[in-house]
Amino acid sequence: MTTAPMSRLAARPDLRLGAALAAAKLTSVGIRRLGRGGGTAAPGFVADRIDPALLGKLAARLDRGAVVVAGTNGKTTVSRMLADVLEADGSRVVHNRSGSNLVRGVAAAFADRASLAGDPRGDVGVIETDEAAFPEIVRRVAPRLVLLNNLFRDQLDRYGELNAIAGHWRGALAALPPEATVVVNADDPTLAAVTEGIAARRVTFGLDNIDARYRLATLPHAADAATCRRCGHDLAYDALYVSHLGAWRCPNCGAARPTLDVVGRDVDLRGVEALALTVAPGPGAVPRGGDGSAGGGVRLEVGVPGLYNAYNALATAAAAASLGVPDATVAGALGAFQAPFGRIERVAFRGRTLTLALVKNPTGFNEVLRMLTAADGTLTVPTLLAINDLAADGRDVSWLWDVDFELLADGDVPLATAGLRGADMANRLKYAGVATDRIRPLPADPRAALEAFVATVPEGATAYVLPTYTALLELRRALADLGAVETFWRQ
Repeated sequence: MTTAPMSRLAARPDLRLGAALAAAKLTSVGIRRLGRGGGTAAPGFVADRIDPALLGKLAARLDRGAVVVAGTNGKTTVSRMLADVLEADGSRVVHNRSGSNLVRGVAAAFADRASLAGDPRGDVGVIETDEAAFPEIVRRVAPRLVLLNNLFRDQLDRYGELNAIAGHWRGALAALPPEATVVVNADDPTLAAVTEGIAARRVTFGLDNIDARYRLATLPHAADAATCRRCGHDLAYDALYVSHLGAWRCPNCGAARPTLDVVGRDVDLRGVEALALTVAPGPGAVPRGGDGSAGGGVRLEVGVPGLYNAYNALATAAAAASLGVPDATVAGALGAFQAPFGRIERVAFRGRTLTLALVKNPTGFNEVLRMLTAADGTLTVPTLLAINDLAADGRDVSWLWDVDFELLADGDVPLATAGLRGADMANRLKYAGVATDRIRPLPADPRAALEAFVATVPEGATAYVLPTYTALLELRRALADLGAVETFWRQ
């Protein structure tokens, strides 16, 4: 007689796992009752010390397996989108929704959801992972699917150069078995290279036939993958969309963007409010339908803006298709999607509307500025730029000189600067050609800076707040204390 896995679990309890889960839950309760945060990391650290195999044990008990989402930009948005899609498809999703994406954060999320007996209380895991933690998380959870969104330069003092991260990722991907699936943004030359020849099934996605007004004319000076990974020759682009993402090819050795399995086209960017695009099978698509067809296209309407979010929606749709989710379910879930905290999050505060947009590296900052100035080439609403240099931001803020702040030189709206490196931000704006009478340095204290900034914004008006990661947490904590938002770990 065959005994079900959970029956074996009940008959022979894993005492070490149970102790780790109990310790994690007690740690979480203690942290929250003391008002010391949401318990999104420390419980995982405690649990991992007691049972380092906890994450693998719980992931192995998910009927639909685990999905690991990685990328420099967009991983929080994509993982939240995919979790929403899978929930709409009827799955119970275990997800590190707070964005705590190191091993301890993922372990904390799984431990918080699981029963003391080791039931993960979910059918599928959606795991957002930090770039440096990616190899270890993949090793521990043995994912059914890996989703790779992009790879840009970020926090050089922590991650190192792009090639260092790519090398670590390549090793983790090469160890995946043939039954795993890797869904990869083939518009990224680096990701195309690190997934070439792996044993796992590779599903490629990318943009195509995008209106010329949404394209870049030339590679930005901060682009990170301008040369061929095979021969070192400069790449050429038939279409360029975001930083180094596009329809790339090497005129020297013939390397080129792989044939796309999933294509995003007919993109319609609707200011700072929303976007639409059609997702359809590409030339390399594997048949999905019972009639042997690859299926038709689906039109997605998503309430987040910018071409980079078109990539996020496309990545989500490509992963969902690989997991067997119907197109109609994907469209419905993304149509109801709300941005995660700080990712084009709109907050009503004292009669004003604040739009919070996380900025953490040159490519991300450039895309936010590109979106905010798209309408007429200038910034049209007051903006606060809050820059910190704590460990989670990267101690080295020289990356600010790779951001195209020259886009802000025209116009007359005020630009406020705040944060631990607010003075550096003000100096960078001055060198970008922004008139000094438009630059307003504010206090380093987040709440004081926020209140001083809002006081300059007319009632009923909109303003933008562009913070780095820890500055975002500080500003949202101030907004939570003032009753404008919930703390991020309760969302």
